[in-house]
Amino acid sequence: MTGQPLLNVQGVETYYGNIRALAGIDVEVHSGEIVSLIGANGAGKSTLMMTICGSPQARTGSVIFDGQDITRLPTHEIARLRIAQSPEGRRIFPRMTVMENLQMGAGLDNLKYFSQDVEKVFAMFPRLKERQGQRGGTLSGGEQQMLSIGRALMARPKLLLLDEPSLGLAPLIVKGIFEAIKKLNKEEGLTVFLVEQNAFAALRLSDRAYVMVNGKVTMSGSGMELLANPEVRAAYLEGGRH
Repeated sequence: MTGQPLLNVQGVETYYGNIRALAGIDVEVHSGEIVSLIGANGAGKSTLMMTICGSPQARTGSVIFDGQDITRLPTHEIARLRIAQSPEGRRIFPRMTVMENLQMGAGLDNLKYFSQDVEKVFAMFPRLKERQGQRGGTLSGGEQQMLSIGRALMARPKLLLLDEPSLGLAPLIVKGIFEAIKKLNKEEGLTVFLVEQNAFAALRLSDRAYVMVNGKVTMSGSGMELLANPEVRAAYLEGGRH
C-alpha cells in the first residue's frame, strides 16, 4: 500500500495490571479498505480495538489516526475524531427505543444531518425502521447487532471499528450484516477495521487481514492469500464455513 495509512498502530503493548495483553502490535489500515483481524478467543483482538479507542491506553508504542497521535487521548476525544465502534456484545441502550439509540450515536456536530443519516440506516436495515419505537432490549440478537452498527454509523465515521459482529447470530443474519458492511465500503468508501471469529466470512470480505495469536500478529496478507494459506486453513477454517 502506498501513502499514509488512516490508522497506524506501531509497537503497541497493552497491559491489564501486570499481564501483557498485546505484545508489540503493528497494524495498518488505509483509507477505503476493509481490514480484518482474526484469531482464537483470548488472542487480544478486542483489547486492540479498545486500545485504539483509548481504554485501556497503550503502555508503549503509538496509535496514529489520520496523521494525529491519539495514543494518550481520552476516549471521548478519540470519538470526536470520527472513529466509531460497534463493540463486542453489542452494548446498545436496552431501555431506549431504536430511534433514541440512533440519536445517542449522532454526535452534536452531525445533528443537521440527522434525518438523512437515519434514513440511510433504515435503508440498510429495514427491520430497524419497522421497530423504531421499540425498546432496544426487546429486539432479537440480530436486530440488536444491526442497531449497534447503525448507531456507530450515525457518528459519520471516517473509521468504523466492528468487534465480532457475527457473534451468536444465525448464518442468514450474518450474511445480511456482512453484505451491508461490503455495500457501505463500496458505495460510501467507508474504511472498516473488523475483528471477527468467523474467519471465512471475514477473509472473503477483506482487502487485507492480520492473524493474531497470544497478543502478537503472526501473519498478514490479502484476504484471499490468507484464505488459501494452509496454516490459516488448519487453524481457523477447517470444520466448515460457519
